[in-house]
Amino acid sequence: MKTFDVYPLFDIEPVKAEGSWLWDNKGQRYLDLYGGHAVISIGHSHPHYLQKIKEQLDRIAFYSNSVKIQLQEELAMKLGELSGYPDYSLFLCNSGAEANENAFKLASFHTGRKKIIAFKGSFHGRTSLAVAATDDPSIQAPVNANEQIEFVCLNDFDGLNKAIDQQTAAVIIEGIQGVGGVQVPTTEFLLKIRELCTQYGAMMILDEVQSGYGRSGKFFAHQHASIRPDLITMAKGMGNGFPVGGVLISPDFKAKHGLLGTTFGGNYLACAAAIAVLDVIKEENLLKQAALTGKHLMDSLENLQGIKAVRGYGLMIGVEFEHACAPIRKALLEKHHIFTGSSSDKNTLRILPALNLGRFEVDFFLKAIQQLAPVTNHN
Repeated sequence: MKTFDVYPLFDIEPVKAEGSWLWDNKGQRYLDLYGGHAVISIGHSHPHYLQKIKEQLDRIAFYSNSVKIQLQEELAMKLGELSGYPDYSLFLCNSGAEANENAFKLASFHTGRKKIIAFKGSFHGRTSLAVAATDDPSIQAPVNANEQIEFVCLNDFDGLNKAIDQQTAAVIIEGIQGVGGVQVPTTEFLLKIRELCTQYGAMMILDEVQSGYGRSGKFFAHQHASIRPDLITMAKGMGNGFPVGGVLISPDFKAKHGLLGTTFGGNYLACAAAIAVLDVIKEENLLKQAALTGKHLMDSLENLQGIKAVRGYGLMIGVEFEHACAPIRKALLEKHHIFTGSSSDKNTLRILPALNLGRFEVDFFLKAIQQLAPVTNHN
């Protein structure tokens, strides 16, 4: 049997990782500025993270949600404190797509409605309703077609005003669009969504799967706009590589048995990993570090030739070149041994490193980009 060939693969096999660095099976070292799609939040192989998982593995690795799992309560308490949402409830699942599916379900249960408003350039996952709300027809099978979803351009006030009505169950928006090329919703636009959702009784869903967990320099990217959504979805950086996702649910929602469910969500190992991530973010003050390091990196990039725009907050950065960036990304990987990310915007490179990225690593990357400046101007 072979694996199902759905991923274009680099001819690189990492076998070891520490901090912001990877080593392949040939001994070559790579700087990881992508973190496997923004998953690595506290650095590879962080000692506290490894210790928490190993200790938990020695005690008990799994049982279902039919029993009391105290680690879930500890995770909820620490997450509420660090995120600034102590009055919200936590539903644990396994991935970002699953978190969004459950958020949609809660919004529909709560409002009794079906219509969802999403945004051009969005990416919310590859499962049934999540992929229907993703602005990419190429990954939507016929069974995913859903006439209840309406797409509006990001930061388009008129389009939003025309789309939202008494039939709208939810408006879903990313704190920062990741796959779409690190596109940032304006504060004014987020405030307008909040206002209209309240006016029409619709639920505001903030997809913080990629932009959350400190990546923007605040715990959630939407906190730059000082708004409070009804539902917040999370995953990626939540487990630093261990599969875990979740939904933060406002006090307006009433829980009942059977409303939601999961077999693996909130298992012992996932909770141990997620608790370790929160511990490290708090103890090492990684929100502040991500903000400061990100500002230094963005300011430095804005001064380089061949770069049209630099977008984002903290360590969620989109670098838009004057031309397609594929040659740059290839040269960074093959010549300088640096992992970066692509996006649906062919000119935009994504930078999504660990939140504890150091100045040495930043300067290593900047030096490489400067050496590639002639390439950016030529292609």
